[in-house]
Amino acid sequence: MEALNELLATHGLWIIFLIVLLDQGGLPIPAWPPLIIASAQAVEQQMPVWPILLVAAVAALVADIIWYHAGRRFGSHMLGLICRVSLSPDSCVSSTRAIYAKWGPPSLILAKFIPGFAAVGTTLAGQQRTPLHRFAMYDGAGALLWSGAAVGAGALFHDAVNEALLTLDSLGRIGIGLVLVALLAFIVHKAWKRMVFMRELRMERITAAELRALFDDPQRPLVVDVRSEAERAATGWIPGAVQVARVSELAPATAGEVVIYCDCPNEASAARLASQLKQLGFQRVRPLAGGLEAWRSHGFDIEAPAGSHQASA
Repeated sequence: MEALNELLATHGLWIIFLIVLLDQGGLPIPAWPPLIIASAQAVEQQMPVWPILLVAAVAALVADIIWYHAGRRFGSHMLGLICRVSLSPDSCVSSTRAIYAKWGPPSLILAKFIPGFAAVGTTLAGQQRTPLHRFAMYDGAGALLWSGAAVGAGALFHDAVNEALLTLDSLGRIGIGLVLVALLAFIVHKAWKRMVFMRELRMERITAAELRALFDDPQRPLVVDVRSEAERAATGWIPGAVQVARVSELAPATAGEVVIYCDCPNEASAARLASQLKQLGFQRVRPLAGGLEAWRSHGFDIEAPAGSHQASA
C-alpha cells in the first residue's frame, strides 16, 4: 500500500498518461482500474482529482488523434489492421460503421462506452476526412466524459476502493498474484472471444472478378448488400444488389447462388449472414472477398442513388 502511494505520488500522472495512451492505442491494458485507484487515493490524501482527469483525457485524445491520422492516410487498410490485431471482435462489425455513418462526429462523444467503437470511429473520422478541429472537439468531449466517469467513480467510492487496496496489501504477494491473475484472465477472455469470432468467418469466398464473370451467366447470382442505407447512399453499391441486414429479409425460396458483401474488414458482417443462411439450408452462399472495396478497385461499375453525382468506376 505504501509502495503504491509512493509510486503515485512520484510518477502518478505520468503513469496515468502512459496507461491511458496504451489502452486507447489498442493494447489490452484496462485503464479504468488505475484511474479509479488514483482518484480514490487522491481523495484519501485530500488532493484534487482534476489533474488526473485532465491527464487521462489528454492521453485519450492523443491516442485518438493518432488513429484519426492513420485512418486519413491509410483508410480501409487501417480498418483491416484493426480487425487483425484487436482482441475485441466487435470492432470488426459493420454496425459500428453504421453508427458513425448515421450520427457522424457527435457519435464520438459516447464512442468509448460502446465496445469496439472507439478505434473504428476515430479511424473512420480520418478516412472520411472529418475536419481535425471538429473531430478534436467531439472526441475531446468524449475523452473528458470517459475519464470523468472513472475518476468520479474512484472519488465517490474512495472508501470502498481503499479498503480493497488495504485487503490486497495485507495479502502481500498473494494480493499481487490475484491482480495479475485477474489481468491475465481478462486478456485470455478477449483472446478467446476473438478466436471464436474469427472461426465464424472461415468459409469459401468469391472474388470480385469471379462475381463480375457470373453477371454474364443466365443464372445470375443474387447479390446481397448488408450495409446500412446511409452507407449505400454515401458510397453506392454493386449493380443489382439488394439491401438485406437480417436473414428474415431474404426470401426462403431464393434459388441459385447468393453472394453477400459488406465493406468491413474480413467481410465480417457478410460472413456472419452467409453462415446463418447456410444453417437455414441455402446451398450456395459466399461472401465477396474484399467487399465493396475489392469490387471498386477492379474498376467495375457502381450504382448510385438517383440524382447522385457518383460516377461509375
